[in-house]
Amino acid sequence: MKVGSEVRSPENQPHASPIGSLSRMHGAYAGRNMAAKFMLLFFGIALWHKELAMFAGSLLALTWLLHGGLRQLGQTIKEPLVLAILVFCTVLLLGILWSDYPDSGRFRWDKYLGLMIFIPYSSLLNKERLPWAITGLIIGYSGVLLMGIYYQFFLGVQGIPPLRMVYLHFSMMLGVGVILAFYLMATSDNKKAGGLLWLLAVSLLFMQFNQNGRGPLLATVLTLMLLLVMLYRTQISKLLAVTAAVIMMTGVFAYHSSSFHERLSQAQSDVRLFQQEQFETSTGYRLAVWDVGLHAIAQRPWFGYGTGMAKSAFETTAETYKDGRYKNLVNFTKNLHYHNDMIEIGVYLGAFGLSAYVFLLWGWFQTLRAHRLPILGAALICFVFLAGLMDVIFIYGQIPSLLLVITAIAITWKRNTGE
Repeated sequence: MKVGSEVRSPENQPHASPIGSLSRMHGAYAGRNMAAKFMLLFFGIALWHKELAMFAGSLLALTWLLHGGLRQLGQTIKEPLVLAILVFCTVLLLGILWSDYPDSGRFRWDKYLGLMIFIPYSSLLNKERLPWAITGLIIGYSGVLLMGIYYQFFLGVQGIPPLRMVYLHFSMMLGVGVILAFYLMATSDNKKAGGLLWLLAVSLLFMQFNQNGRGPLLATVLTLMLLLVMLYRTQISKLLAVTAAVIMMTGVFAYHSSSFHERLSQAQSDVRLFQQEQFETSTGYRLAVWDVGLHAIAQRPWFGYGTGMAKSAFETTAETYKDGRYKNLVNFTKNLHYHNDMIEIGVYLGAFGLSAYVFLLWGWFQTLRAHRLPILGAALICFVFLAGLMDVIFIYGQIPSLLLVITAIAITWKRNTGE
């Protein structure tokens, strides 16, 4: 030791001020909290654009990780929907083992994995961040709705071309809005708000009647009838009055909608052509692929043909089924799928996959039911199921994301307000 050097006792050692440490911790938390708010806002807006949605989803997952999401996963997985999503996605990934991957990727089956976005989104939501999430959802939905109004009523175009949103996609979006608006109208104590929500629901339903999508429209109307029964089951007179009003309204919309009449006439013509073994029509093609798909499931009922094997299974089965009458349909569309969620998953994974799909719907309902939202849960699951009978709803990735965002916001609102 050098002469004159000072020996510092532990008491003399420099150390950080407790106030300074707390200040830095508070600043770090405030920064992460602001990032979470912005990501919830941004995701609600960006989910309608394919590339932006992927970017926003990645940033949302990163924000969740920075908030210690993995450490909290054990708690998060206790939510029935989270567990069901993880099981469903795991089953899909296991199905790759007996598929022709990567050749099986002719249809974007990986869009099913987009369900995973519910985990970071719902985990980041709390009472303080809820207004940001709701604002993002409203801005995004309203922006797409205004674009749809412009293209439908001013340009006479179905869907929204800049967003690559076909008419079926846009019709499903309108259907979700109709169901949610009716639900909020019926559960609102504010008469002015209830009147505005009724007007919104009627306007969205009118727009949907003027879209060419028959399947989404039918799913919306049937779900709406179920919703009315559940909402007013103890008020018979009110149930009859509201149901009569909705039936009259849908009748008027159907009568004055040229699109509805054209699609109904086309469906009747398509069925006649199908009976004459002409399958290259919208309805005929659906009936044909359903027929082939059900036969394919019967051939491999337990584990199917492997994840993503829709087109390969069709080619294999249609070659000999019913003397090959459907085999030329393989070239009818670029991305062949079965226009039915249950048939699609059944062809992929048989009873193994269908069990996971049913578990997904059950977990979705159980989560909303556990948060005292059984009617909303039943309505959303009914719409998903019915829309999935006419198309593979997961093709349109924004629709499941929209439904999951609504689910996360609803359960967070209920948990923090009890309303």
